[in-house]
Amino acid sequence: MAQRRYLLDEDAIPRNWYNVAADLPSMPPPPLNPGTGQPIGPDDLSPIFPMGLIQQEVSAERWIPIPDPVRAIYSMWRPTPLYRALGLEAALGTTCKIFYKYEGVSPSGSHKTNTSVPQAFYNREEGVTRLATETGAGQWGSALSFACRLFEMECKVYMVRASYDQKPYRRSMIRTWGAEVVASPSPDTHAGRDILEADPASTGSLGIAISEAVEDAATRDDTKYALGSVLNHVLLHQTIVGMEAREQLAMAGADPDVLVGCVGGGSNFAGLVFPFLADKAAGKDIRIVAAEPAACPTLTRGHYGYDFGDTAKTAPLLAMHTLGHGFVPPAIHSGGLRYHGMAPLVSHLVHTGLVEARAYKQSECFAEAVRFARAEGIIPAPEPSHALRAVVEEVERAREEGVEKTILFNLCGHGNFDMAAYDAYLSGEMVDTELPQAELDIAAAELEGLPALP
Repeated sequence: MAQRRYLLDEDAIPRNWYNVAADLPSMPPPPLNPGTGQPIGPDDLSPIFPMGLIQQEVSAERWIPIPDPVRAIYSMWRPTPLYRALGLEAALGTTCKIFYKYEGVSPSGSHKTNTSVPQAFYNREEGVTRLATETGAGQWGSALSFACRLFEMECKVYMVRASYDQKPYRRSMIRTWGAEVVASPSPDTHAGRDILEADPASTGSLGIAISEAVEDAATRDDTKYALGSVLNHVLLHQTIVGMEAREQLAMAGADPDVLVGCVGGGSNFAGLVFPFLADKAAGKDIRIVAAEPAACPTLTRGHYGYDFGDTAKTAPLLAMHTLGHGFVPPAIHSGGLRYHGMAPLVSHLVHTGLVEARAYKQSECFAEAVRFARAEGIIPAPEPSHALRAVVEEVERAREEGVEKTILFNLCGHGNFDMAAYDAYLSGEMVDTELPQAELDIAAAELEGLPALP
């Protein structure tokens, strides 16, 4: 019988996070202070982040030690399994080998717990008793509420209105672990009230929710801000995914030709592919594909330059692919991918050609998610269904070229709380959104006057 699962013992949990900054041929331009336009320093970040995370954000060291208390908590679900997708291979009629790293076994059901635990740990070490955050689909909000419960901290989650309405059980998870969750834009902050005054029916966006959470943290002495993607230290924490996957592929006697991940802010994609990038940068023939929604095409149709990380323009200016900080994506079911920008490290990799980006409509992604569920048994979250669509495209490409490929992708969460989205697809009610260029041009116009890339 062919082997499906490749498992590591608990003592194989990585003892260090991998910092890709040590091995990249070049680094993206630095973040800028939103007020002065000058490169940001630790003092600029200290009002919202603890120093332990700030040091990780700016570090160039290749290996960052994982604190023992964090590693002990990781053992609740790590190492996560690597699967050979034998059922999917049969359904596709391919001789390609398809593997997936499955992060849906964490307590919160996604990869987000890999960074929520260390973020809560470092904040608690410095005496912080409350964290404020945003969440798109609710996976990050539930992961942080879980971590805050472990460290006896309060937590407030600003959940994008579109997902707050679409995914009631994710907000139930957040409340079960003791956190407070409100729909964003909310009446609880100046940023939220301003948005609601201009558009009382706003479906919200991650940019708006970030503005609210940053304001919350900046106006309270007991509170810091935590985020689930985009910044370097968040992507750093996720690299345990790819490091484990490397060992598990070796167990399978496999060497990847193609790596695939979905992208919204970039954390799950980076977690899988960063540990393989040194090989790619050294000349190894590995193709790396970032899959995003056509309704929020940051990498494929966005502008590469400096932009604010949030709608209210309080977060740092980041060098990234962006649709404009005021852009509000359509209310698609992949709430975790509805961000106007992209992680600077991921943007830089696309800009320099180390990573290729593709965009897909949500109905074609759900078609692949249903095929995967029927072949493999696991119901994917809407977000990694984009990675699945890219995997199938790679299989079709290999068939046309008459070659066999080994493909690895990250199944970053389960879809057990996303069944309303599946109902919409299966009933034929799902609507695809193709953004007209004129709409993107309007959003991009607000980038005029911002600092230019060096």
